[in-house]
Amino acid sequence: MMVGALAKSYYADKIGVDPKDIFVVSVMPCTAKKFEITRPEMVNNGVPNVDAVITTRELARMIKEAGIDFEALEDSQFDAPLGLSTGAADIFAATGGVMEAALRTVYEIITGRELPFEKLHVTPIVGLEQIKTADIKLEDVRDEYKFLEGVTLKIAVTSGLEGARKLMEEVKEGKSPYHFIEVMGCPGGCISGGGQPRPTNDEIRKKRMEAIYKEDEGKELRKSHENPFIKKIYEEFLKEPLGHKSHELLHTSYTKRG
Repeated sequence: MMVGALAKSYYADKIGVDPKDIFVVSVMPCTAKKFEITRPEMVNNGVPNVDAVITTRELARMIKEAGIDFEALEDSQFDAPLGLSTGAADIFAATGGVMEAALRTVYEIITGRELPFEKLHVTPIVGLEQIKTADIKLEDVRDEYKFLEGVTLKIAVTSGLEGARKLMEEVKEGKSPYHFIEVMGCPGGCISGGGQPRPTNDEIRKKRMEAIYKEDEGKELRKSHENPFIKKIYEEFLKEPLGHKSHELLHTSYTKRG
């Protein structure tokens, strides 16, 4: 959704095209995205951020119906109108990935050092357990973050609604010790989303997760804050994280239902 918002603002301006003349199609593992694009919050300046969503399974069916033979295709470079992603973006697909990507940046900015886990993976939150927790100690804090010295970040990760219910009950009762909670609706994360190829079981989830982490480990850039394309977009257009324009285009709000 954020890419759509940027495509119809930042990118449209760069190529001199009216946002109304850009049609954005998102390929997603999630069937819920089909509804999400219809929400009134997903519109900027009267233009929807995303015009259509197809699932990965639907795309695969379309490729087969078109008779495209991947093994016979020549290698070529992706078009990259908004730049390329880091390894941190790749792991968003797996449970714990959003948390790990955030920690890679937070820990390094606050301490000046890389996250002290092998291959940058926060091992306590990797895997398919319903609820995973970890304590991340902030040591050798930079001068501008001295107020955080000695702080231990308490984090929790869950995928599937049962784990979410348990963690939210703790929050509701005032018993939650966590600073940051990641919740994904599908067990295992987006890798087993409703629009993904079938069947999906724990063995397949593990294989998909391994592939995601391998993709991350093969990237030259593996931290969000090191992405030169993101830096450029902020310098040229968004100006600053949590600024007015970034808030307007990249953040959303939710309506209580039922």
